[in-house]
Amino acid sequence: MNNQDSILFSKAIADSTRQQIMNLCCCKWLSVNDIVKQTNVSQPTVSHHLAILRQANLVRTRQEGKQIFYTLDQEKIATCCGNLVLRFAPDSTAASILININEIN
Repeated sequence: MNNQDSILFSKAIADSTRQQIMNLCCCKWLSVNDIVKQTNVSQPTVSHHLAILRQANLVRTRQEGKQIFYTLDQEKIATCCGNLVLRFAPDSTAASILININEIN
């Protein structure tokens, strides 16, 4: 993860509405309308936040007809979080665990 990726990831997860959307999209596929109903946020606002999450590659998309469905890319989230630990807390226990996992893979 380069510096730009770290900044993009951090900005994407910094907003409470995006965090709420990420929680909703974890482990399931939701349409924009599904997200609007569950967040009480307007459709244009939800679409704006999803665009930011897409730009950071934190959600995956699937199209069915005219509808697009979103799900959280858990592997990308885990990778980004792990890279932040390795970058900013390299002497931590968590960093040691991540290094060992990477060596196994």
